[in-house]
Amino acid sequence: MTKTALVLLACGAEELETIAIVDILARAKVKVVVAGVGGPSVVTCSRGAKIQPDVALADVVGTAFDLVYLPGGMEGMRALSKSADVGKVLKDQHENKRYIAAICAAPCALKAHEINKGAKVTSYPSLKGDLEAYYTYLDETIVEDGHLLTSRGPGTAIVFGLRLAELLTDHATAKSVATAMLLPF
Repeated sequence: MTKTALVLLACGAEELETIAIVDILARAKVKVVVAGVGGPSVVTCSRGAKIQPDVALADVVGTAFDLVYLPGGMEGMRALSKSADVGKVLKDQHENKRYIAAICAAPCALKAHEINKGAKVTSYPSLKGDLEAYYTYLDETIVEDGHLLTSRGPGTAIVFGLRLAELLTDHATAKSVATAMLLPF
């Protein structure tokens, strides 16, 4: 059965953190759906790149995905934090013990929606103070706590994507993707 991933894309998302995960998961044959938090229109990312979502988030609320992924970017994180639909998706994902992954500033959106208080997380280093009272904060590249995975930022996006691919598929598939990308794994 094909694994599925939902990428929550909001204006101001960090483009490398978005595209790296979409690309790696697609290479691993995961069915990736990019959902526009503000609707199906083109989203302008934090550095000006434009990404066309596949669907509006409102159209997939209530749909089960094996993974829900939140890219970082400060403006994007604020939009994710304010969205009731994002909250619904995350709460459903958490209650059903399906994977949630967030990178860079996005763990702050998890906190805003009260996802998994006390869990071990990481984030972009400057956001540690915003998270450590709610979560157990670790200064590590990738932190896994049950079905919750977090990572630090743009420079960790590729290794994070490979880990997500490994969790959704298997080690051999992730290794094959890494090899094709000329990366050690």
